[in-house]
Amino acid sequence: MDGQLILHEDARSGNCYKIRLTAAHLDVPLTRHNYDIMQGETRTPAFLQNVNSNGRIPVLQVGNRFLPESNAACFWLADGTYLVPHDRFQRADMLHWMFWEQYNHEPNIATLRFWRLFLGEDRLSDAQRAQLAAKQAAGEAALRLMDEHLARHPWLAGGAFSLADICLYAYTHVAEAGGFELRPYPHVVRWLGDVAALPGHIVMEPEPALAA
Repeated sequence: MDGQLILHEDARSGNCYKIRLTAAHLDVPLTRHNYDIMQGETRTPAFLQNVNSNGRIPVLQVGNRFLPESNAACFWLADGTYLVPHDRFQRADMLHWMFWEQYNHEPNIATLRFWRLFLGEDRLSDAQRAQLAAKQAAGEAALRLMDEHLARHPWLAGGAFSLADICLYAYTHVAEAGGFELRPYPHVVRWLGDVAALPGHIVMEPEPALAA
């Protein structure tokens, strides 16, 4: 590794959890610096100037360099390890699932978790309320696609546990907090149990109650 690793995070975030879970499987120590996104701590001038000008977490700090975006940070940690397939096609397939997670899965399943668990439906804007049904449907479609794939394969890519599984596990295993029922997806449920049973697995931070 290229110097001390510092994870700038909000521990309640699934995107931050992905990086901790990757590091745990690889037995890589991380120093954690927590920010409360609900209090705007990633939008301060100091954070924007010194950590991430995009005002978002997680950011993996590698020595004096800063790497935003959760899946990029996971890949940096895991590159050259058993979590990244050696076969060129399988490696690309792993990346396909990681890109799909950020484009099809996270914007729906993670967003509804944030809206319903952290904000509360009674505090949503009219624009957010107008998106609820579409995001629910898109999240269900993502879970259905995963379930169909996992009915035929034990893991998401390459026939073995990889970064694809870590990145999809993060928000899938807490999807019910966003209003998604997992029981209709038995192969997803089986896969979640298999991921959680692996040596090196760590659990996510406890979920908070809604603010009063």
